[in-house]
Amino acid sequence: MSLSSRLRRALPRPTRRRVVSGSVVLVLVAALVGWAVWPDRPGWTSADEQITVKTGPAGAESVDLDARLYLPRDRSGKVPAVLLAHGFGGTKDSVSDNAEELADRGYAVLTWTAQGFGRSGGQIHLDSPDYEVRDAQGLLDWLAARPEIQLDATGDPRVAVVGGSYGGALALLLAGQDARVDTIVPSITWNDLTKVFLQQSADTTATGVFKKGWAGLYFGNGAASLLPDQPVQKNEDPACGRFAADVCAAYLSLATTGTADQATLDLLRKSSPATVLSKIKAPTLLIQGEVDTLFPLSEADANAKGIAATGTPVRVAWFTGGHDGGAGPQTDQDRVKYLTVQWLDHYLKGEGDAPSDSFTYSRVAGFSALDRGLVTNGYSTEAYPSLSGTGSTQVSLEGSAQPIANPPNGNPAALSSLPGTGGRLSELLGGVAADIPGQYATFESTPVTGAIEVAGAPSIQLRAASPTGEATVFVKLYDVDESGAETLSAGLVAPVRLTGLPTSIEQAQPVTVTLPAIVRRIDSGHTVRIVVATSDQAFLTPAKPVTYTVAAGSTLTLPTVVGTPIANPQTVWRWVLGGLLVVIALGLAVVLLVRRGLRRRRHDEVIEEYAETPLVVRELRKAYADGFVAVEEVSFTVQRGQVVGLLGPNGAGKTTTLRVLMGLTMPTGGDALVFGHRLMPGAPILSRVGALVEGPGFLPHLSGYENLRAYWRASGRPEADAHFDEALRIAGLGDSVHRKTKKYSHGMRQRLAIAQAMLGLPELLVLDEPTDGLDPPQIAEMRRVLKRYATDGRAVLVSSHLLAEVEQTCTHAVVVNKGRIVASGPVDDIVGESPSVQIEVSDVPAASAVLASLGVKSVLPDGPSGLIVDMNGTPRSEVVASLVRAGVDVDRVVPRRRLEDAFLALVGDNSRGSGDR
Repeated sequence: MSLSSRLRRALPRPTRRRVVSGSVVLVLVAALVGWAVWPDRPGWTSADEQITVKTGPAGAESVDLDARLYLPRDRSGKVPAVLLAHGFGGTKDSVSDNAEELADRGYAVLTWTAQGFGRSGGQIHLDSPDYEVRDAQGLLDWLAARPEIQLDATGDPRVAVVGGSYGGALALLLAGQDARVDTIVPSITWNDLTKVFLQQSADTTATGVFKKGWAGLYFGNGAASLLPDQPVQKNEDPACGRFAADVCAAYLSLATTGTADQATLDLLRKSSPATVLSKIKAPTLLIQGEVDTLFPLSEADANAKGIAATGTPVRVAWFTGGHDGGAGPQTDQDRVKYLTVQWLDHYLKGEGDAPSDSFTYSRVAGFSALDRGLVTNGYSTEAYPSLSGTGSTQVSLEGSAQPIANPPNGNPAALSSLPGTGGRLSELLGGVAADIPGQYATFESTPVTGAIEVAGAPSIQLRAASPTGEATVFVKLYDVDESGAETLSAGLVAPVRLTGLPTSIEQAQPVTVTLPAIVRRIDSGHTVRIVVATSDQAFLTPAKPVTYTVAAGSTLTLPTVVGTPIANPQTVWRWVLGGLLVVIALGLAVVLLVRRGLRRRRHDEVIEEYAETPLVVRELRKAYADGFVAVEEVSFTVQRGQVVGLLGPNGAGKTTTLRVLMGLTMPTGGDALVFGHRLMPGAPILSRVGALVEGPGFLPHLSGYENLRAYWRASGRPEADAHFDEALRIAGLGDSVHRKTKKYSHGMRQRLAIAQAMLGLPELLVLDEPTDGLDPPQIAEMRRVLKRYATDGRAVLVSSHLLAEVEQTCTHAVVVNKGRIVASGPVDDIVGESPSVQIEVSDVPAASAVLASLGVKSVLPDGPSGLIVDMNGTPRSEVVASLVRAGVDVDRVVPRRRLEDAFLALVGDNSRGSGDR
């Protein structure tokens, strides 16, 4: 049985554990004898080659390519080959790890540095069929002449082409140009460069908006001069570097004017797989990233449709990585590798069953230090649903037509993404997006009543008017949680260029805007916000200032997919059996670990109903031997994305509850579940929890930084997973972090303790009085940190006496008195409705004038920047929108009735007076 067959049998059932029988142990121990004398050497050999190929439109030119051939060491007879291509700016060394893994599996692998890069000759032609694709055909000829390579016919090697980005497009173009290619696996690549760099998201014939950020990174002088291992070329144009003259001229023209002439369009189109999809007969596995502002999911969708139309087998997989998010979490990397191996084994080696037509994708589910930060859940459907999903949800939007200003020369411009980092940065930090006041309009839904599993490209109708007859706008979809924190998924935006517009919005005709495809769960209680902006740093916008008027349709369509959860395959790529035998070599230690695991198995059982819920507390009770009952009966739930405040007077049972949750003490009744696992002292699930309970404790002779490092080393987890830089930024200790903690003030120790709790970005954060000892600016910063921390699947439970801070920070609250819950739910519900609100603004007189025109009942001053407003039934959103349109910055809007009022009404002055136990 092949390794891939063993993986197929093992991977779908990761949770099924069986006790290894004595006979199997004997077999493994016997095999250990062979392992002891097994040579410590890789399963492959490699040799560098310089391969000269014919290139150019007529094949009249020659170019030397720097190449490397990997061969499996223990092979019997000839073997199939894989042509492994690198990404833009890379070399043959960029893909060496993948080459070694494939060679270890019995494939011959040829890697090379594309012309114009590294030590290869030639110039960069952007995967031109006349150059880079013709070069690859020369490599096929070279493989066919090697005695180690399996042939389908004379001059026809048994070969697959695998590559990502620049290499992925090469795989598609080569398969469309040379029938000798047997199968391909392109990933994170493009379909049509004219649409990539002139992106248009509306159903209009107008040309698209120039994607200057990515184009500049790839084609500008910076990209040309920063290519790795670049040799000096004679007579090299400093404006072009190693780019071919026509490519350089196309970029310079586009970057200057923002529009493409016919020559530029023809050049970009020539290097686009869209031109050859109908000719591809090689079975194709398309892998595309969900965090990719360069080549979004729509590019793979177009490739899949074009290839499938000819009857060629096609399979599509999405993963939570891409040009903005790297390779994605390890679980996703394993899934992608498994799919690739399964595909190659069947279509190249002829082993294993044909891969199914199922579509697999994944979604970020949270954070875990043990899983290298991000945790993903994988899903599958029977067939690829395209970008329209298997269903859809209609979300109603509110908002009238609004004027928005286009800034001169696109400055200042909104920030949605940073090429190469923006998408993942957006996910980690709760969104890097920064819209410029006056340059955007908003249209928002009411809170959704149930979770929406978005998987595909949302769509909305848009109307616009412009005095110039043209408008360039950028449409974005934000997921806004209960606290108001907004996240722009993967930094993706929809650029729209409209022409032939009227000057009046009443005369404007609707156009359908298709937003970039995303995979995101919009949780119940969240709102969906559509922003239409006039500028974006990633794109080139009109230079002349002008004011547009925009209006959005009342309905947003969200495509949905309800997939079947799949296991995250933990594929082991090197010496799977050898690694197992090394473990067996531990002998008695393994036996002891197995016995220990069996003893703890009942504690590791997961209650599936709560497997995705950060915290569930069920009828918790804690009584002491002296008869004192600290917690009578407490039940509550903390969901992903929530910041929950645990409130109560001294002695109410708050700290005791937190001690039970952290496994520091055992309850006398009820239980607490973290992601479905029952808590007990030392429970493994506690590795997914960060906590500060009952004050910090540090080694006084070590500095703050040394204390953090010592704590993390004791956890046994890789240092790279600690996120020290972010923790130290949160601590805000500056150079004091290198002082011994015995010299720290109480506030400094508190800040260091908070940073320690956040090491590893745990999925659940439990904090007891985190603002104790902090000054007002630090408290305000902690407020922002906790809101941001709860985004994208994480959750926070915080106990605090500062009710004003809880009101501004927490989405939900649990009020405890005398060991029982007296109220729980969203903070707004506990506070209750109030006819008055407190507003903090930048210009009190201007705000007063605007509010008076709205017909509110009364406006009273409240400090230097505050107003107390009796709304008289006017919606709060209308008040805020009117102020912003008038140029008044609104810093804060809260109900006049405060959480403190509600708290006192619930618990009065009742207190046990003995402190919390």
